[in-house]
Amino acid sequence: MAKNLVIVESPAKAKTIEKFLGKDFKVESSFGHIADLPSKELGVNVEGDFKPKYEVSKDKKAVVKKLKDLAKNADMVWLASDEDREGEAIAWHLAETLKLDKEKTKRIVFHEITKSAIQKAIENPRGIDYDLVDAQQARRVLDRIVGYELSPVLWRKVKGGLSAGRVQSVSVRLIVEREREIQDFTAEASYRIDAEFSNEAGQTFKAKLPRNFATKEEAQKFLEQNATANFKVSDLENKPAKKSPAAPFTTSTLQQEASRKLYFSVSKTMTMAQRLYEAGLITYMRTDSVNLSDEARNGAKAEIESAYGSKYSKPRNYTGKAKGAQEAHEAIRPTDFALHSVDIDRDQARLYDLIWKRAIASQMSEAELERTNVKISASTHNELFTANGEVITFDGFLKVYLESTDDEDIEQEGMLPAMKVNEKLLNNYITATERYTRPPYRYTEASLVKQLEELGIGRPSTYAPTISTIQQRNYVEKGTVEGVERNYTQLTLKKGVVKDKLLTEKVGSDKGKLVPTDIGMIVTDFLVNHFEHILDYNFTAKVEEDFDNIAEGKVNWISLMKEFYEDFHPQVENVQENAERESGERVLGTDPKTGKQVSVRLGKFGPMVQIGTPDDEEKPQFASLSPDQQLNTITYEEAMDLFQLPKMLGKYKGEEVEVNNGRFGPYVKFGDSFVSLPKGVEALSVELEDAIALIKEKEKADAPIYTYKKLPVQKGKGRFGPFIKWNNMFINVNSKYDWDNLSDDDIVELIETKIQKDIDKVIHNWEAEGIRVEKARWGRHNVLKGKIKVELDKSVDVSKMTLEEAKAIIEAKTPKKKAAKKKTATKKTATKKK
Repeated sequence: MAKNLVIVESPAKAKTIEKFLGKDFKVESSFGHIADLPSKELGVNVEGDFKPKYEVSKDKKAVVKKLKDLAKNADMVWLASDEDREGEAIAWHLAETLKLDKEKTKRIVFHEITKSAIQKAIENPRGIDYDLVDAQQARRVLDRIVGYELSPVLWRKVKGGLSAGRVQSVSVRLIVEREREIQDFTAEASYRIDAEFSNEAGQTFKAKLPRNFATKEEAQKFLEQNATANFKVSDLENKPAKKSPAAPFTTSTLQQEASRKLYFSVSKTMTMAQRLYEAGLITYMRTDSVNLSDEARNGAKAEIESAYGSKYSKPRNYTGKAKGAQEAHEAIRPTDFALHSVDIDRDQARLYDLIWKRAIASQMSEAELERTNVKISASTHNELFTANGEVITFDGFLKVYLESTDDEDIEQEGMLPAMKVNEKLLNNYITATERYTRPPYRYTEASLVKQLEELGIGRPSTYAPTISTIQQRNYVEKGTVEGVERNYTQLTLKKGVVKDKLLTEKVGSDKGKLVPTDIGMIVTDFLVNHFEHILDYNFTAKVEEDFDNIAEGKVNWISLMKEFYEDFHPQVENVQENAERESGERVLGTDPKTGKQVSVRLGKFGPMVQIGTPDDEEKPQFASLSPDQQLNTITYEEAMDLFQLPKMLGKYKGEEVEVNNGRFGPYVKFGDSFVSLPKGVEALSVELEDAIALIKEKEKADAPIYTYKKLPVQKGKGRFGPFIKWNNMFINVNSKYDWDNLSDDDIVELIETKIQKDIDKVIHNWEAEGIRVEKARWGRHNVLKGKIKVELDKSVDVSKMTLEEAKAIIEAKTPKKKAAKKKTATKKTATKKK
C-alpha cells in the first residue's frame, strides 16, 4: 500500500501526475466534485444562516467509498485539485466528506503538470484556503437561490420548463438587446469614392476620397469633374512606426482567438485546452492573468535566441485589464517553449500551436514599420485623394504571430510604390460605389465572451458553461440565414466616360452568430420588467467584485447572502402573485373574413398565430409558426398564409396527399407516412407533382433490400450514421462493411450479431413481470420495465439480484400519480349560476 495518496479531480490529470511521482505515491481521481447541493430542493437554509446542504450523489458513492478506504491506509493525503475556487471547493469537500485527519492532509497547487512543478508543490504544501472556498460557496448559493426562485415564476407566468440564472439571463439580455438594435436599424446609402493611379514608373496603387457623397447625383457630378483633370502628388509623409505583440492568452482571449483563427466554439476550446493541460503541455487554462513567471520568460528568451537570433528577443511583463484579475496566476502558455508543435489529436495540436505562437510572440521584439501617407490633388477641384501604405522594415514578433480582430470592416494597408512631391500621376479609373451603413454586428460566441469580460460579468470558469447553457435552454441559437440579395449602383469613370452598373451583394446573414429565439426574447422582457435589478449589468458585475472580495477575506459571504435575499425574496413573491402572464403577444391586424383580431403569441406548444380572442363567442383559430419564423418579425401576410395549411394537394395511389408545417419543419403527409421537405422549401410552394416525387424517393429508400426469416430488411441513414432495420430493430452498419453494396451475407451477419449481442447483455429476464436487467456502458447495468430505465452504479452486483429487489428499484423510479383535485365552484361562479 502506498504511503501517500494524491487526489486530483480528473483521471487524465491523475495519469500524467503519476509519471512524475515514485512508488510511494498513489494518484486517484475524484471525477470532479464529490458533493453538491441536492437536485430536487433548494438545499440552502434561507431562514437561518444560509448554510448549504451538501450531499454525495448516487453516482459518486462508490468513488467516495474507494477514496475513504485508500485514505485510511495512507500516511499522508495530498489534495491536488485545480488552483482556482472550484478546485479549492473540491479539496474542501474531499477533506470534509472523507473525514480526513488535518495532521495527515496537505493541499498542493501548481500552474502546470510538469515534474518540476509537481515536486515544487510537494515541497511547498499549504492548508485549504477557506476564503477561496467561501467565494465558491457564495457563487454556488447565490446562483442556486436566483435560479430556484425565478424559474417557478417563469413556469407560472410564461411557460413551463423554463429556467433563469444570474449570469445566463444577463447574457441572453445582451443578445436580445443587440437583436433589437439590428431590427430598429435603418440602413442609409452613400457613395464611396475609390481610385487607381499609376506613378511615372508605371506602378499602380489604390487611393480613396476621405468622404462619401450622399446621393448618386453628387457622386456622378464629382466623377465628371475628374474626367479632364490632371493629377499629382501634393503631399507625401513617411513616418517610422512600431507594432507591439499582444499579451499571452487569458481564458477569454484564448476563446476569442481560437474562434477567429480555428473556428472553435468556446466549449470546444476549453475541452481541447483541458486535455492539453492534463497532458502536461500547457499551464492552467482558467486564468485572467497575463503574467508569465520568471522561469517562463527565461525559457521563451532562450528559445527565441536559439530559433530566430538575439535581435528578436525582448522579454517583457504585461498588466491585465480584466476586472478582478488574479495576477498571482499565470497566463496560458506552453510548459516547454522548445516544443514548437505536438504530435497529438489534430484539434489539440492546432490549439497548442496557437498558444505557443501567442506566448513566444509576447516575448519578441516589436515589428518596425515605415508608414506612408500620400495626398493626391486634381487640377479641376479642391478635393484630395489619400493613399496609405505600410512597409515592414523589421518583422520582429510578426515572424511568428499576428492577432486577429472581430471587426469585419478593417482593411489591411499594403505597400505603396516610391513617389515624390509634385510627381505627375495617371488616373486609371475612379469608382463611386453605393454603400449602405451596417447595423451593429450580432454576437459570436467569442465576441460575447469579450463583452461579458469588459462588463465584468462572469469569470474564466463561467464563460463556456454560460454560453452552452443559453443554447441548450433554447433561449439563443446559432443563426442559419445565408442572407438576401440587395442591389447597389456603381459608377465608373474610365477614359473620360462615366458608366453606370447595377451590382448585387448578399446582406443580412446571421450564419453562426448568436440569435435570440422567441422564448429568449419573451423571458428577457419579463425578467427585465419585473427583476430589472437582477438583470442589471452593473449589479451583476458588482456581485463578481463581491465574490473577489470574499476570496481575499475582505467580506463575509453569509452577510452578503442575507442582504441579497432580504430584498430579492419579497420581490419574487410579489411578482408571483401580481404579475400578468407574458406571451409576447403582437396584434398584426384583422381577419378579412371574420373581422376578428389576428395576433401572434407564445402558446403551450410554441409560437403561434391566433385569429380571434378568448372573449369571442366562437373559439379562436390557431396555426403554428414554422421553425424559421419569429413572433417579433413575422408579418401579417406571412401569418395569414399559415391558415392555408394543412393544404390538400390531391391523391396518390388512392391516398390523400397534404402539406403542412410541423415542429421540426415543413412536411408532406401521405397516408400514415411523413416526408420532410428539403431545406429551404416552404410548405405553401409545394405542388402535387413535387410531393409525389418526394414520396417516391421515400418509397425507394424504404423498399426492402432483403428478407430474413420472412421479415423485410430496410436500410437508411440516421443521426448516428447508416443502419439497417429488421423486426423493429435498428442495427448500425460500421465502416467494416461496404454500405452501398451490402451483400446478403453481410445483412445476415449484421442481424445475427445484433441478436446475439442482445441475448448476451441480458443478465435477468422476468418475462411475466416485464422486468429485465441488462449490461450497459462503462461496466454498469440497467434495470428496465417498459419505458422506465434505472442505471445502477458500477459497485452493484447484479448477478444475485432477485425479482423483489428489481421491483423495488423500478417502484422507486416510477412517477407517482397525483390524485385528481375536485373542482369546486367559487363564490363568484356560484353567484353567476344563480
